[in-house]
Amino acid sequence: MKIVIAESEEGQRVDFALAELAGISRSRAQRWIESDLVRINGRSPRASSRVHCGDTLEATPAEPVRSSVAPEAIPLSVLYEDDDLIVIDKPAGLVVHPAPGHPAGTLVNALLHHCGDLAGVGGVLRPGIVHRLDQGTSGVMVVAKNDAAHFALSGQFHDHSIEREYRALVRALPGAEEGRVDRPIGRHPRDRKRMSVRSNRGREAATVWRVLRRFHVTGRSWLAVFPETGRTHQIRVHLASVGMPVVSDPVYGRSRREPLALDRPALHARTLGFDHPSLGKRLRFEAPLPDDLEQLLALLEAREERA
Repeated sequence: MKIVIAESEEGQRVDFALAELAGISRSRAQRWIESDLVRINGRSPRASSRVHCGDTLEATPAEPVRSSVAPEAIPLSVLYEDDDLIVIDKPAGLVVHPAPGHPAGTLVNALLHHCGDLAGVGGVLRPGIVHRLDQGTSGVMVVAKNDAAHFALSGQFHDHSIEREYRALVRALPGAEEGRVDRPIGRHPRDRKRMSVRSNRGREAATVWRVLRRFHVTGRSWLAVFPETGRTHQIRVHLASVGMPVVSDPVYGRSRREPLALDRPALHARTLGFDHPSLGKRLRFEAPLPDDLEQLLALLEAREERA
């Protein structure tokens, strides 16, 4: 793994930067540093050292640690699979990895059963995970099956060379056909479970959106959304911050009444494109709209026709 530190990582501790960029836990990053597996500009750093824009961070994969997460026979919709990676269409409601409140029944549990050899890739509790979708978000995800693929894909996410396109139904009729939200995102100053554009320690984040269809009767719009960065809850936070909250978003939706309610945010990861870690060719995958969103759009179309 070899990554050039960006301006947004300026001043971070080495262990924190490594954990985030490599998609591993901070404790594991510290073990790598203590085991002399990490270099900053060719030198061995301390975990508490600070990185600077333009620094070159290099890390050599450590031996995998056996995961304590149990494999579970949870069905997966596989779009593509080879020796390096697997691309899946994640259903809404499936948590990506074990966390407080979700110790089992996650995508990681399903992957360990399906692949059988992911233990330790990228971290004990998150084997193979290089990016995440929120529990309520459906759509396409890529998972690495070995450390080399994990580092290569993590580097592409860091460099923003990954192609990502989402679909979102929002509670608004924007005046423009398209726009760009460029606001740093960080933890909410009072609610640590939420993200916010008003954080004092926000990190750069940018999201582009384009209107695909306006539903004037119900005051809703169907958007194509292109996140340029990958912050937690980025699309939901950014769209809500400009008055276009995602329909049925219980956290950032700003409304207790939703006549067109789903049991999850109306957000779908439609497209994912990246360079294959070993084949060197560009791959691009699309996940079809799930039934709940198809039915909701059909309902909106019907109301427009009756008006």
